[in-house]
Amino acid sequence: MKAIVVNELVKVYGKNTALQGISFTVDEGEIFGLIGPNGAGKTTTLRIIATLLKPTKGSVSVLGHDVVKEPLEVRKKLSYLPEEAGAYPHMKGIEYLEFVASLYYDDPNEIRSSINEAIKLSGMGEALYNQIKTYSKGMKRRLQLARALMVKPRLAILDEPTSGIDVLHAVHLRKLIKKASKEYNITILLSSHNMLEVEHLCDRVALLIDGKIVIEGTPEDIKRETKTSNLEEAFSKVVQIA
Repeated sequence: MKAIVVNELVKVYGKNTALQGISFTVDEGEIFGLIGPNGAGKTTTLRIIATLLKPTKGSVSVLGHDVVKEPLEVRKKLSYLPEEAGAYPHMKGIEYLEFVASLYYDDPNEIRSSINEAIKLSGMGEALYNQIKTYSKGMKRRLQLARALMVKPRLAILDEPTSGIDVLHAVHLRKLIKKASKEYNITILLSSHNMLEVEHLCDRVALLIDGKIVIEGTPEDIKRETKTSNLEEAFSKVVQIA
């Protein structure tokens, strides 16, 4: 079974067509990257897959469930990290993780296990016992990424997962994303402007420009097709041609 099947997806906002009939599939356990310039339609695509937006035309299924006809079944199987994810500022980090875990599980042992997983994923140590309002942007991002992965979803949708995080912690979080995908067989769909991140993390990549997929394949395939040495150069070359 495919984790995600997107077929001729169209999304229209008033007079603006954000997605112009895009199609792609994502295999279970795969890390798939959606890249493109601002306004290309990446976040719109992620939100439709996460059941937060309805498509104008076309279809999307997640693990065999239609996102329009079976949104509740889809939501049970995924975790979504938006680019500007917020958290309750007066809660302590650990309280926030406990709250999220309680939304997913009834069993106290499962709640505790997922919280322990989040503590390990975040790498924040004693800072988790401080109020979230005291956190830097990078700390909030680490907390949110831990929140998204701690419940071991079948599908994790990550929009700019390392946004606002310094280089050392970004490297750490990329390793965790890769490890979580392989160890727990989590399918990951991510969007990022960091081409180095995409190249190191993703098994396959699709480049969106003006609501259309203009190139898709493994990072190596794309570099070979565009005759470039890295994904950043390939991205720039394809955008200029388009």
